[in-house]
Amino acid sequence: MDASPGSTVPRRQLGRHLRELRMRARLTLKAASREMEWSDAKMWRIESGLTSVRTHDVRAMCETYGAAPDLTEALLGLAKETKARGWWHAFGDVIPEHFDVYIGLEAAAARLDWYEPELVPGLLQTEDYARIIIGGGFDDPDEVERRVVMRRERQRLITRPKAAASVRGVLGEAVLRRPIGGFKLMGKQLTHLVEMAQLPNVNLRVLPFSAGAHLGLQTGQFIVMRFPTAGSGAETEPPTVHADGYTGDLYLDRPSEVERYDKVFDDIWKKALDEQATQQLISDLAGSYEEQQ
Repeated sequence: MDASPGSTVPRRQLGRHLRELRMRARLTLKAASREMEWSDAKMWRIESGLTSVRTHDVRAMCETYGAAPDLTEALLGLAKETKARGWWHAFGDVIPEHFDVYIGLEAAAARLDWYEPELVPGLLQTEDYARIIIGGGFDDPDEVERRVVMRRERQRLITRPKAAASVRGVLGEAVLRRPIGGFKLMGKQLTHLVEMAQLPNVNLRVLPFSAGAHLGLQTGQFIVMRFPTAGSGAETEPPTVHADGYTGDLYLDRPSEVERYDKVFDDIWKKALDEQATQQLISDLAGSYEEQQ
């Protein structure tokens, strides 16, 4: 099964280059759409990286924008990469279209900073815990199992031996004290958290109730994703904030937006228990659940 980042990142890169070319040519999106005989919506989706693009269309856009031959060839190569299949496409029939964007970004990330006040994040869930959470939204047992397997595959991002993503995670104390699936299951989940916290690339903290007011109360759950840098040191992808909603997901990548969430995370991180105190608390609660079986 292919574990490559897949098509999301190339689409975003291609869209960004094409948008910059259009603006350099001093064309509005509407004017460019009219020139290409496309709808404004199609042009917007291409520039936003939400759809793959045919090489024929990319060549036509480059000609319209007056792109240099070498840049045109580079973008044609990038267009071919937008059709690459990431491992999650084996589960395409059970992934909502909008979620494909998140999985692609997550798979390409080099660093993740997340705050989760309610549930153990998917990358740190045991299969039994994941099965309870996923099963609450789906009636078909086969579909639930496929989603559990998909979640397990996603977890390779932080457990693979080479180029594993770095994680800084803050859990609200309620996450630990909510016995999802019963005491036995929750005890095993907390033990798993302690084990994951031992990984050199995972730094886990708990934000206790005693911390009082903090900026995370205003934002709710979120994750800030950062991507590998090129040889020049420049970021290959802009940092992106993702907030998971019940009826839809929110993606923010403007520098000012990311900066605001960085400040929220810094506030939460500083008010949380340190790593040693966190592991002690989780271990104690895991033992408490074991005793209540």
